Amino acid sequence: MDPLEDVLTLLETRGHLSAGLVAGGRWAVRFEAPQGVKFNAVRRGSCLLEVEGLDTPVELAEGDCYLLAHRRPFTPRSAAEAVPVPAAPLFARSEDGVARAGQGDDTFLVGGRFSFGARAQELLLDRLPPVIHLPAGTGDAETVRWALAAIDRELSERQMGSTLVAEHLAVVMLVHVLRLHLARQPHAVSGWLAGLADPVVAIALAALHRDPARPWTVAALARACAVSRSTLAARFKATVGQGPLEYLTRWRIELAARQLREGGSTLASVAHSVGYGSESALSVAFKRVLGVPPSHYRKQPPPS
Repeated sequence: MDPLEDVLTLLETRGHLSAGLVAGGRWAVRFEAPQGVKFNAVRRGSCLLEVEGLDTPVELAEGDCYLLAHRRPFTPRSAAEAVPVPAAPLFARSEDGVARAGQGDDTFLVGGRFSFGARAQELLLDRLPPVIHLPAGTGDAETVRWALAAIDRELSERQMGSTLVAEHLAVVMLVHVLRLHLARQPHAVSGWLAGLADPVVAIALAALHRDPARPWTVAALARACAVSRSTLAARFKATVGQGPLEYLTRWRIELAARQLREGGSTLASVAHSVGYGSESALSVAFKRVLGVPPSHYRKQPPPS
């Protein structure tokens, strides 16, 4: 598994679709801070997107999509002077999966949100900028457009299992949006996500994720990357923010924490599966990374 796939799987990423929004004339809809990551795509027309904490609105054209990675209130609107109405009652009155704002149907947005399991904030969301905007004119965005068109078809035709298919397609869209964002703006992310944009560090991350239980050394990892130890250590620290072996320790603890949340495994088997020779060695590393011993973590998992 590559690191992006690994983290999204560990976090139990799921897509949830909401009613679409048809709007026309002068309109504005204010949404409260969403749970998880909010996404929308402009399937017709255009609008402005205002996000609390950002100085200027994002201009959205037909075919554009965006992710809101941080929990902030936001307002799509036709123009700056439009007076916003709250989203909740508007969407409570939706019919056939569509809510309506203003007068007419100049603009049509589809969207939803992504939910995650425990540890999503630290592992993923804090590494992303508040808003990721993917313009329709981006040449490499074809797969995202395909996924959005397929979601449209599933929701409009309503065949058997259409909601499930559409939600899986939304996760496909998320992966491609993150890929494209890393390619276009590698310096807009931090931590392991930033490392994926560095060709040397990306190889090292893939090796660590492929075999986390291996007794890695910086020298062995450098050989896998075909660079010197000093080069790997410097590039890894500069992009990821920590050394490769420190990163490995933290990833092992994330894997151990998942097994503890799921239950059914002894502490000894968990320790062995993530590369520790004893329960005590795992316990020391676990408490150093997450602040509590694994026995306490198993009884009371930390909040997401």
